[in-house]
Amino acid sequence: MKFTCLIIFVCLFVTACSEKLQLPLLGSDAIILAFGDSITHGTGAKMDQSYPAVLEKLSGRKVINAGIPGEESEQGLQRLPGLLEKHRPALLILCHGGNDILHKKDMKKMESNLREMIRQAQAQNIPVVMLGVPQFGIFLSTAPVYQEIAGSTGVVFIKDLISDLLKDNSLKSDTVHPNGDGYQKIAETIYAVLLEAGAFKK
Repeated sequence: MKFTCLIIFVCLFVTACSEKLQLPLLGSDAIILAFGDSITHGTGAKMDQSYPAVLEKLSGRKVINAGIPGEESEQGLQRLPGLLEKHRPALLILCHGGNDILHKKDMKKMESNLREMIRQAQAQNIPVVMLGVPQFGIFLSTAPVYQEIAGSTGVVFIKDLISDLLKDNSLKSDTVHPNGDGYQKIAETIYAVLLEAGAFKK
């Protein structure tokens, strides 16, 4: 019942944020590359509780955890091409830029880096799912730049998952990282989005 409710929520969420963008069906041997920083890595929980590890169990597909804590988008841009070449993923899940925001880096440069990551993947016919990352202030909300990037690149965009999760103290290990339950929610939501977008058979 809980997962059914999540599917219904995601249907509305994807319609609002991604205009029902479709993904190619992922074969049973497909590799998913989860690329990002500490949230992808799973900081604040055990490694088998990271969202890539949970998503692998939910999807039955190999999910590579390519998260490096503390990494900024410029470093990520340098690292991504080698991973795309090595793993040849069928799907890229991109969750990056949080450390640029925390360290008050140039947001235009961060935007350029994220756009180039997406361009590199799409140039190899690798579809991209992007998670929005919050900007920190009185009200925790997703940085507007992510919506702008998603709107012009055609990626499947999960806008407020992380910002909403970090508003719930029961789902986080510190001010910027989820706990095991939080990563479980991230994985379940991503899986539901992928399912609704056609990456898996219902």
